[in-house]
Amino acid sequence: MSVEHPIVTVTGSSGAGTSFVKRAVEKIFARENLNVAIVEGDSYHKYSRVDMREKVAESKANDGPVLTHFSEKANLFNELEALFKEYKENGTGKRRYYIHSDEEAVEHNGRLGTDLAPGEFTPWEPIPEGTDILFYEGLHGMVKRMDHGPEEGMHNVAQYVDLGIGVAPSINIEWMQKIYRDTSERPYSVQQVRDVILERMPDYIETIVPQFHRTHINFHRVPLIDTSDPFSTMSEDAPMGPAPEDSLIICHVRHQDINLEQIKDKIPGAFLQNPETLVCNGSHMVTAMDLMMSPIIHNLIEKKRAAMAKLNG
Repeated sequence: MSVEHPIVTVTGSSGAGTSFVKRAVEKIFARENLNVAIVEGDSYHKYSRVDMREKVAESKANDGPVLTHFSEKANLFNELEALFKEYKENGTGKRRYYIHSDEEAVEHNGRLGTDLAPGEFTPWEPIPEGTDILFYEGLHGMVKRMDHGPEEGMHNVAQYVDLGIGVAPSINIEWMQKIYRDTSERPYSVQQVRDVILERMPDYIETIVPQFHRTHINFHRVPLIDTSDPFSTMSEDAPMGPAPEDSLIICHVRHQDINLEQIKDKIPGAFLQNPETLVCNGSHMVTAMDLMMSPIIHNLIEKKRAAMAKLNG
């Protein structure tokens, strides 16, 4: 695999906390002074917001499996794989943006001279030349799946990834975080969110979960308080799951650049459950992420610079 154009992905389902890990990775990028090509997983969905609602309604009306954003049938795995392949080979590729809000619509319409609304996609654009690293955050950064059927072939996105980070909290925490977000930031009830979680469960098992055995690091958050009923009626001040200090972080590592024994000694109260698994209190989550991801990203960039210097003579 080419070292000139490294790719880092953060993968997890809706409510898992991938955005939190994304912020931690971006701080490392800033510290390394990197020019980063950002790729948002939502931008590789197949349907706009309006079209997706229609497709979901059709799937329900036909009594078939409910179409969800977790499924390969609702995503452009072929385009995502093509992007990763092109970036690894040439440091470029095409991307687009999914517009989530009115603010994003104003930003992209002003930049592109378009008249797009929230829930729509921007046109495909080439990634600018000269970026140091590609960073993907979303549902399918380590996916390896059949797309629709054998006639369309296997899509193996994971084969191009240099550092894959999985975010897989205890399922009840994941549900609590999704309920909190969708009821506080979006116009949904707890019952509506519960229905979506149930509808997505087959695709979660088939498409999301298998990615976590392909990642290089998995962060798994486990509660230390009662989270046995995440669907209970929420009060106005309901928390977004347990506070950091009320949880443990299970860090499972499959990467040669990480020395867990050394990292353990830098985190108060941390211990090794086995040679590949470090456990620490959730209040040290940011520190653990930084200590594990920083040396990998640093080494990726050093290898890139050495390869480029050799190429340039």
